[in-house]
Amino acid sequence: MQSIRYVASKVNVVHNASMRTTVALDDDVYELATLYAKGRGVTLGAAISELVRKGTETPRTESISPRLKRLPNGMLIFASQGKGRVITNEMVKEALEEDDY
Repeated sequence: MQSIRYVASKVNVVHNASMRTTVALDDDVYELATLYAKGRGVTLGAAISELVRKGTETPRTESISPRLKRLPNGMLIFASQGKGRVITNEMVKEALEEDDY
């Protein structure tokens, strides 16, 4: 069973009062966030905020490479190169039946 670390930070509220928020993190998440914060030169709270924002961003649809593209749901597929032929499910089924699989 993993232990949980508690991270507290001060947050300025609308009335400029200081508020403390406690967040329970699993050890591996705490370690990742701490390393991320040190690597970026930011506080732990800022690092967690950045990571949460990154995790909730809409996946980008631009190509990662000329051969790959990302669908709106985040899945990577091979981009159409305009050459060769499309292999359909039916073609695969026929080939499997011919080979007696």
